[in-house]
Amino acid sequence: MKPKYIVLDRDGVINVDLFDYVMDVKDFKFEEGSYEALIELGKNGFEIIIATNQKCINLGLISFKGIEEINNYWVDIVTKAGVKIKSVEVCPHRDEEKCECRKPKTGLLKNAEKKHKISLKNCFFVGDKLSDIECALAHGCIPILVETGYGLRSIEERGSRENLIITKNLSEAVNLILAKN
Repeated sequence: MKPKYIVLDRDGVINVDLFDYVMDVKDFKFEEGSYEALIELGKNGFEIIIATNQKCINLGLISFKGIEEINNYWVDIVTKAGVKIKSVEVCPHRDEEKCECRKPKTGLLKNAEKKHKISLKNCFFVGDKLSDIECALAHGCIPILVETGYGLRSIEERGSRENLIITKNLSEAVNLILAKN
């Protein structure tokens, strides 16, 4: 059976966005229903790529190792429940650095494809910011905007877009994806 891939943003999709930065594992809290949604993805054979902007690294607020510890914390929890997190791709750059990996650019997705020799074209990409949606569209993924995290704010500020799938949260997005597969 051919693997199925899905790309997820982290803050505001998987975990509660603090509208600041998750700087310690004690601050990491799963968004309502996201843990169960990840388990459903795992049960249904999805391999998950995380694409997350973490400019707090280059702002000097936390080290790359600190972000890795936070990611390892939650990845270990879901892995024990049978979920396959294929990789966590992190952009540490600030906007002004104009890197190729900071969403809405597609470098994080290209890195994952190269690393794993896979294609993420036509897979679902769930995010809470329009930069996630723009990244998904630029890379040929199917975007879903969740209302959690910055989702409602993104819709209020910029409006929804024609043909953009908007769901309440990751759980609702996963239910929709599983209904289509």
